[in-house]
Amino acid sequence: MTDKTSQHVSVQLVEVTEDSDGQRIDNFLLKKLKGVPKSRIYRCMRKGEVRVNGGRVKAQMKLKIGDVVRIPPIRMSEGTVHRASDSFLDILENSVVYEDKRLIILNKATGMAVHGGSGVNLGVIEGLRQLRSELKFLELVHRLDRDTSGCLMIAKKRSTLKQLQVFLSNKTKLGKYYIAIVHGRWPKRKQHVDLPIRKNTIASGERICIVAADGKPSLTKIRVVTQNTDLSLLNVTPVTGRTHQIRVHCKHIGFPIVGDPKYGLEDKDKLIKPGRLMLHAQRLEIPALEAGDKPFIVEAEPDKLFSDMLKTIQ
Repeated sequence: MTDKTSQHVSVQLVEVTEDSDGQRIDNFLLKKLKGVPKSRIYRCMRKGEVRVNGGRVKAQMKLKIGDVVRIPPIRMSEGTVHRASDSFLDILENSVVYEDKRLIILNKATGMAVHGGSGVNLGVIEGLRQLRSELKFLELVHRLDRDTSGCLMIAKKRSTLKQLQVFLSNKTKLGKYYIAIVHGRWPKRKQHVDLPIRKNTIASGERICIVAADGKPSLTKIRVVTQNTDLSLLNVTPVTGRTHQIRVHCKHIGFPIVGDPKYGLEDKDKLIKPGRLMLHAQRLEIPALEAGDKPFIVEAEPDKLFSDMLKTIQ
């Protein structure tokens, strides 16, 4: 469902709260003035129409709690606003596996984009903002590929978002653990894949990732859980967080993930008809977020398609 609306906004004086502490002024305005073209917002800043505490600002300025932002009158044509269907919202509601005052963790379904764009009208974050419209702040802490299922973190506070992203960048603070089913018998001694990954654009214009000497350092830890002649179930830990890292490393070693439409074995997948990418973010190990808190673990069960294939190799 879509709506088309336009409105005139008078001068606004907005005080920065905790939810926007540390946010760049351009991103703050883009969120406040949904539907207004970026070029219009940047022009307002260049002309001095946007002010913070009475002074002119540049796009990269970061806001602090208590700052007062002057937002000029702008006629907004919000264009097409996509409304999530009731069934989509029901799926999101039923996907929540953990929630407290700071954080929501979903067991994201395979095939569901985490955000809109690139031909997708809306994703998890847009749907969740409609589902939880009473919340002033909701932002993705990290991302999962559209075809990957499992644990996805959404912060309810900017301070939580920043803290969790620091944990993720630390690479050892917050544990992210996946399970994957790959073609072939993965060699049990091969427990680390330490190969650089680079984004690449092929002749068709499609963007893929490849192992390349000039890529970014990428490390994946892997342990075989069980296997048969044709398939292996792996526990996978991406130490770094490159785009498509697990999928690219598995392909490069010669054991692509079952059902992978971009990096997989099309002929073998046609024979076994997996119905999805067999990669699932199964568990998060999250450190204490505040003094007095304890670390905690959140797990998400794989769906029926994944579980059915597991049965064939256990």
